[in-house]
Amino acid sequence: SLLGFIHQVRFRQRICTTRAFLETSYPSAPCDALNSLHTTAAMAALLLITTAALAAVVTVHGLSPAELLSRGEALQSWLVEQRRELHKLPEPGFQEFSTHSRIVRFLEAHNIPYSYPYAKTGIVAQIGSGKPVVAIRTDMDGLPIQEPEGLPFKSQKDGWMHACGHDGHMTMAMGAAKLLWEAHQAGELPPGSAHIVFQPAEEGGAGGDLMIQEGALDDVDAAFGLHVMPHLPSGSLHSRPGTIMAGALSFRVVVAGRGGHAAMPHLNVDPVVAAAGLMSALQTVVSRETSPLGSGVLSITMLRAGDAYNVIPDSVMFGGTIRGLTHEHLMFMKRRLEEMAPAVASGYGCNATVDWRLDEQPYYPPTVNDERMANFAMQTAASLLGPAQVQLAEPLMTGEDFAFFCRKVPCALMFLGIRNESVGSVHALHSPKFTLDEGVLHKGAALHASIALEYLKTFGGQGQQGKEEEREKAADAADAAPSAEHDKDEL
Repeated sequence: SLLGFIHQVRFRQRICTTRAFLETSYPSAPCDALNSLHTTAAMAALLLITTAALAAVVTVHGLSPAELLSRGEALQSWLVEQRRELHKLPEPGFQEFSTHSRIVRFLEAHNIPYSYPYAKTGIVAQIGSGKPVVAIRTDMDGLPIQEPEGLPFKSQKDGWMHACGHDGHMTMAMGAAKLLWEAHQAGELPPGSAHIVFQPAEEGGAGGDLMIQEGALDDVDAAFGLHVMPHLPSGSLHSRPGTIMAGALSFRVVVAGRGGHAAMPHLNVDPVVAAAGLMSALQTVVSRETSPLGSGVLSITMLRAGDAYNVIPDSVMFGGTIRGLTHEHLMFMKRRLEEMAPAVASGYGCNATVDWRLDEQPYYPPTVNDERMANFAMQTAASLLGPAQVQLAEPLMTGEDFAFFCRKVPCALMFLGIRNESVGSVHALHSPKFTLDEGVLHKGAALHASIALEYLKTFGGQGQQGKEEEREKAADAADAAPSAEHDKDEL
């Protein structure tokens, strides 16, 4: 087990730690052995005289990635059971009451301390004590989608479904909490704290922003999140430094004309034709007004006009979303839509107004991973899952309110692949056919736990000056990033 320990830890850091420990605790140890500690042969020889000395270190820091993965595998049946029970309980954002109660029962059954409420139904579980503090975040809410018949654990809430994997996310976070709490009880948790953040209202409600406003991250030094992805091979892990997911805004446009009989269009002002012209013109915002090397999306996804075949309606409403990998790009598209809507509509004799729906669906900024945390997460994942299973992610144009966490503290969001044709896990997120490959649950739980443990080992081992520097960097980054309130003022 000692050889496994030495093999798994970062070589130079642990050798320096071990040498210092030996020189302090065993001043009579052979000098030539200490001086050649950086050779494998010398380490093997020293094991014979340092077993007792390293025992305390191994007890505290000896959980290897292989051991964590093995412990995760032992939880697999329990994880599947938890996920299926949560799958039955999809609930709207800020109304995850049954989900909240189930998580609380789990925490209390394992005597894990927690605090609540944050953002109405959110929970923060605390494992360990002191600094540093690392957070693992999961989302809780479901989607307004009718789930088809067939599953024995089908949604019990009509018209609602866990079609984005949040049931799996919660399950993996609960598994990580279980692994970390057991490690804490066994004296295997390094100094510091791991917080498991159960966040409501990711699907459009900006629950992450509200949790931050209510203090859920006040003591946190870094945070990590994970999202399942059905387009990536099952069990693979993908992340990247920098922007990993887009910012998003939704809009509603109303084009107003003057309705009347369809057989006499010359007596009316047709908003249908005006809306059609405007929808076509808006496509040039991306295709002709932004760089081909940039990433932007303007999609019109809904259209409502009249109800009769022979009546020109008074107005037409259409709506959609704009996405961009930078805040500035989004604001450019927003400005152009606001300029083009009335200008194009007036060419048809109509008026047009734009509503950004911020009260219904707040603005989500781009999700920007901290470079150091992203690299750290991928390195940790490689040690757990194998280097071949860890890949650099391509940025996605979907939005994610983990972006608010990333503005507050250094963060990394990761994608966990779940594509597995043998179990039908091939359908897109937000599809009523979405299926989660439950075979990844133990890997996600072990990954969360491993990242938390490795973070405490790596960053808890810094000197006080190093810790202060990290906190100052995080504070500077938070100050430099636009705040949610700033975004609202700009919008």
